[in-house]
Formats: sequence, C-alpha cells, structure tokens
Amino acid sequence: MKDEIKSAVEFLSNILRTRDEVNEQQTSQFNAALRNLLTARYQGHWFPDKPFKGSGFRCIRLNHNMDPLMLQAGRMCGLNQSFLETSFPPELTLWVDPMDVSFRIGENGSVGILYQSEKDSTQEITSSQSQLYNDLPVHQPNRSFNSTFMSCKDQFMSAIPKMARESVQYKQFAGFVSS
Repeated sequence: MKDEIKSAVEFLSNILRTRDEVNEQQTSQFNAALRNLLTARYQGHWFPDKPFKGSGFRCIRLNHNMDPLMLQAGRMCGLNQSFLETSFPPELTLWVDPMDVSFRIGENGSVGILYQSEKDSTQEITSSQSQLYNDLPVHQPNRSFNSTFMSCKDQFMSAIPKMARESVQYKQFAGFVSS
C-alpha cells in the first residue's frame, strides 16, 4: 500500500508544485498530509488478492468538485478550496489499487499508469484470454493478462460484442461504470 499511495500523492503534489503561488514547504506539507489521510482511509479497504475490490472507495475524484481528502490536506497546509480547484484539472480521476495506480484527465481521456507492480502478473495467457486481451479497447503494454486485474471498464467492454464496443455510447457508459 505504501508504494501505491506514494505514487498517487507524488503525482498530485507534482501538479501542485507547478503553481508559482505554492512554496516547497507547502508542497511537502500537502504531500505528508495527503499520504497520512490516504493511509488511514485505506486501512481495512486494501485487498491485494482482489485488487479491484473497494476500488471506488479508494478512488480520488475531482469532478468539478474537490475530493474531501484533498480539501483536508490542502487546508492543513494553508491552501483553500478555490486555490486547489484552480490548481488541478476540473476532471481528474485517480485509482489507487493494490499493485496499480492509474489516472484519467477528462471524462473521455485515456487512462495513464503511474505505478504498476509486476507481482502476480505472470500467469500464462491462454489462447481465449489472448484474443480477449487483444480486443480490449485500452491495451496496456508490458502487462500480462490476468482476469483478476481487469478493471470494471475493461470487464464491461469485454462482455459486449466487438461492434457494440466501438460505439461511443458504450465507451461513455463504460467510463461512467469505472468511475
């Protein structure tokens, strides 16, 4: 959990660091406060054997509203809500899961990977899994297929016929399901 939280917090702190109005001390305080808040929040909600269990609870979401933990961390280092809202993208989703930290900027943005552990991702790929993996709309290079590591969006997109997957409506719905 420590590496995943560190990755997520560093990502957010680096965004904050780009603002001229924030000094290094405030950035360090924000980093430490958010790290402590996330660690406390994720206790009892971290399942390495089922990485996506509790994913919604661990998700940090900025959807034209500031995530309450980010607000709390900001206040602890003297940054108010309006400053935080102008510092971060208005649409940002950050998934902090065991062995994987990913983000998306915008509702229809691509998913970027911030942290990925190679633990438990070395299962042999069967031919049927290989075909399913190749048909997924979001291909993640350097990652072996393992059905226990499929996100809600990937599971939804793999369950519908290929032609329907190409429909914008299904992609939007799959994005909504995963957030």
